[in-house]
Amino acid sequence: MSCSIELKAVSQSFANNASEKKPSTITLFENLDLSINQGHSYAITGPSGAGKSSLLMLLSGLEKPNSGQGNYINDEQTTSLDSLRSEIGFIFQQFHLLPELSALHNIALPLKLRGDKHAIKKAKNWLGKVGLSDRANHKPSQLSGGEQQRIAIARALVFSPKFIFADEPTGNLDQHNATEVSDILFACCQENNSGLVIVTHSNVLASKAQNIYLLACGELTSTKVSSMDLSLEQKSEKAIHKTTPIASR
Repeated sequence: MSCSIELKAVSQSFANNASEKKPSTITLFENLDLSINQGHSYAITGPSGAGKSSLLMLLSGLEKPNSGQGNYINDEQTTSLDSLRSEIGFIFQQFHLLPELSALHNIALPLKLRGDKHAIKKAKNWLGKVGLSDRANHKPSQLSGGEQQRIAIARALVFSPKFIFADEPTGNLDQHNATEVSDILFACCQENNSGLVIVTHSNVLASKAQNIYLLACGELTSTKVSSMDLSLEQKSEKAIHKTTPIASR
């Protein structure tokens, strides 16, 4: 049976202590409602500083809202989001792989921490799913950015979480690798029946999600990526790729 995450009337703000004389409070959003269902994909877009990453942390239960409530609904039982933590995987822009571990052991790590005796076997299976079976013994420093992110995807999904949260997962990748990684991410989540929530500035990435939201000026609205915005971004990325010197790729 599928489960869901529910935010009800949540507000988030933080103190701005840049000025000692006049400390102020910066409000990211107020009375925000959002429901996320297992097996569905969501993209949250919006300008920098709008609170997208903060919203992602609230959905995952890793941060608490200043006001409002977050619920985890599983088999018609409603609990706090604290009980969700063992059911989520995270993917970051910076990969966050352990440099001293091989690709295989980076993937196996979450399973080992759970005491899974079949950790290595399952990790090998996921290496194959992300197309990196021949990189099993490579350290992160020996992998390209795209390969590192594929390892990060496998690590996030290896223990079959019910939800995956991805914060700018293609932000450090060129167009080719971004497309490849995003396709793998969506395909693996669909195969695993994991809910996927992505924070991104990329219209191309956001357009792959079933549900797209815009967070701006403290409000969250359901939206669509226009074909014009999508076309302009794709053309811009192609132009950047063509003009990038070979030595810097």
